[in-house]
Amino acid sequence: MNRENFLSLSFFCIILIVMFDGFLKVAAASPSLRVADVKYNVDEMLSLFREAREKGVKLLVFPELSITGYTVQDLFLSSQLIKSAEDGLHRYCEGTKGSDVLSFVGFPLSYKGKLYNSAVAIQDGKILSFTLKSHIPAYGEFQEERWFSPSFSGYVYEKGVPIGNRIIHRFGDIGIAAEICEDLWVATSPSSFHVQNGATIIANLSASDEVVGKDQYRMELIRSTSGKGLSGYVYASASDGESSTDLVFSSKMAIAENGAVLNESNFHKGLLISEIDNGRLISERRKMTTFSLREDDYAFVDISFEEQWTSLTRKFSPYPFVPEEKENLTSRSSLILDLQAMGLKKRIEHTGAKKLVLGLSGGLDSTLALLVSVRALDMLKRPRTDILAITMPCFGTTGRTLRNARDLALALGVSFEEIDIKKSVLSHFEDIGQKEDDYSVTYENAQARERTQVLMDKANMYSGLVIGTGDLSELALGWATYNGDHMSMYGVNSSIPKTLVRHLVNYVRMENGPESKTLEDILDTPVSPELLPAKDGKISQVTEDIVGPYELHDFFLYYFVRLGFTPRKIFRLAKLAFTGIYDEDIILKWEKTFLRRFFAQQFKRSALPDGPKVGSVTFSPRSDWRMPSDAVISSFLDGFDTCGGER
Repeated sequence: MNRENFLSLSFFCIILIVMFDGFLKVAAASPSLRVADVKYNVDEMLSLFREAREKGVKLLVFPELSITGYTVQDLFLSSQLIKSAEDGLHRYCEGTKGSDVLSFVGFPLSYKGKLYNSAVAIQDGKILSFTLKSHIPAYGEFQEERWFSPSFSGYVYEKGVPIGNRIIHRFGDIGIAAEICEDLWVATSPSSFHVQNGATIIANLSASDEVVGKDQYRMELIRSTSGKGLSGYVYASASDGESSTDLVFSSKMAIAENGAVLNESNFHKGLLISEIDNGRLISERRKMTTFSLREDDYAFVDISFEEQWTSLTRKFSPYPFVPEEKENLTSRSSLILDLQAMGLKKRIEHTGAKKLVLGLSGGLDSTLALLVSVRALDMLKRPRTDILAITMPCFGTTGRTLRNARDLALALGVSFEEIDIKKSVLSHFEDIGQKEDDYSVTYENAQARERTQVLMDKANMYSGLVIGTGDLSELALGWATYNGDHMSMYGVNSSIPKTLVRHLVNYVRMENGPESKTLEDILDTPVSPELLPAKDGKISQVTEDIVGPYELHDFFLYYFVRLGFTPRKIFRLAKLAFTGIYDEDIILKWEKTFLRRFFAQQFKRSALPDGPKVGSVTFSPRSDWRMPSDAVISSFLDGFDTCGGER
């Protein structure tokens, strides 16, 4: 490819991303239908087409054989029906002129004396391709072999239009291909080849009848196919207008993306709409090195979409690390705690550690670390007294957190020590010439490093391990003292974001053990390092007042690190997720804070202790995250100003 073509293609892709943020609005359609009544069927399809166009849909998928109906049986052998279907297809094309909506229409194609079950791609009144059904069922209630031939392998061109089962429609980095009903259910589906040859979205035109238990399995197929293929999947099945002589059809429609169902419906004719994030799919494919491309012989058909802002109807959880369903959250919490404990258990067994030593502040992170430590020792059937929890009050420690630390250690039955470090810190201030009333970063970090020194030396005394308490969110923001609480011998919370820490602690609280009452108060305590003097006995230094709300930072963290989204796209999604909670200026302020801190604090993440990966994001420099400590942020902040400014 020469430089001119390369630059032209690059610009084209940039325009696509800018205009859509990677999102493509798609719809599955299940129109009202009359068996063999082509005119009625096309009228209903055009009605849904017009509705989809008005709603900004760019990809519209109809059911299998939607022009005639799937259940016409031996009428497929009638020349009159085939002629009516051809006239109906022509009329549908006429009705789509002047529109960039890409439709996939189910149609019985007569070609060289054989009949094929096909998906016709149509845009702006033109037929772009005929994708043929590859697998023709002849079992149970399905007898398609009586009427249809399976697709030949590959494709041929007739009057400039490709016909076959190897066809992809392309616009920039979007690739759209089709498979038909049974093709989804076989061991090696056509979509598995489509995605490896560049398709990012699969359209499935289906006429899948409804029987008890089938829908759950069908949805698992749709989910897993989109997940394995790192693709979007738009599934449209026939409505109850199909013949009920022997079967019942339910208008099943579903839209999935990378293993997650964005929208689905049963027994509801009309449109099912969502937006597939093609940008995310491309990002995932870049990241997953085992997603391999093939160079099979495919027909590539150029399509074009008008450049416009894609309005979003899909929902974005403000807590992407936390399952929304209570049942899933409960089971996930139990699993996460077990994984954390199993990682620690292995480290204890390998080192032969006689004690686990950790700093217990009365805050959420150290509480979770203690709960995990208890779980690990219970797995090993060792006494909980092999855990030494040390609380180290200093200038900012309040009576509330000190009391909670004591009560929690007592309730859990672990060993406990209270070591007041004020005298040691003041002595250190005198050594280095730090004034006691100078509340600078030195004032704060000296306390954190003294606490770490105490823990390390105590671990040496007892042949033990220092258990780290810092969480994933703090590592992202660099909210840790280098060579202070930044360091440990095993960091059990290293891949647990702050928003999830709270839920894990609450999960243990709900088990109603002797520690539950104390956990309830810990959950109600503001997040603070307590390094500045308390005011009237209350916490004076609230972390989220300084660095911003952790729920926002965890949202930024997920989409920036896990998915590689642009800052501008993250800002857009955050506005949707936090509607009514934070206004745009607040979101923008803290996202820029997140980015600045994330880049500036990478040097801390480059020197992290071991810790178990239990979620989708971790900053271990040995596995998941490699970033130079002197990377420059300017290009990322400039991204806010691309195409229309920060809003």
